[in-house]
Amino acid sequence: MATKLQIDAAVQRGQETVNSPLRAIAARYDAKSQRVIVTLASGIELAIPPAIVQGLSTASAAELEDIEITPLGNGLYFPAIDADVFIPAIMDGYTGTSKWMARELGRKGGSATSEKKSAASKANGKLGGRPRKAKVA
Repeated sequence: MATKLQIDAAVQRGQETVNSPLRAIAARYDAKSQRVIVTLASGIELAIPPAIVQGLSTASAAELEDIEITPLGNGLYFPAIDADVFIPAIMDGYTGTSKWMARELGRKGGSATSEKKSAASKANGKLGGRPRKAKVA
């Protein structure tokens, strides 16, 4: 059971969040720019590309149009896809879990092309390609 001191501290943190200039006061999806636009209490607007945010990356425009701001104003909820976005994390550059972000980064790096990478691939192909994995009995 929480003590009065713990409850008072939690209420204080909640008040600080509600009064924060970084809380969302409006959010919408702009189909033309393909961005989720979030207006903060300070007047700053964030333009977030859904393609880089876990949970939003595969959503359709119609699914992104229905956005709810959490009661404290520090998050967005997309009911059509049951996805939550924590605004302070986005502002810190975190667009998903560490595992998800690493996978996305690896996919982008693996799809990168260069003359050196192409030459190495051709040379490896002339040698018979990747070695087969040994079968374990």
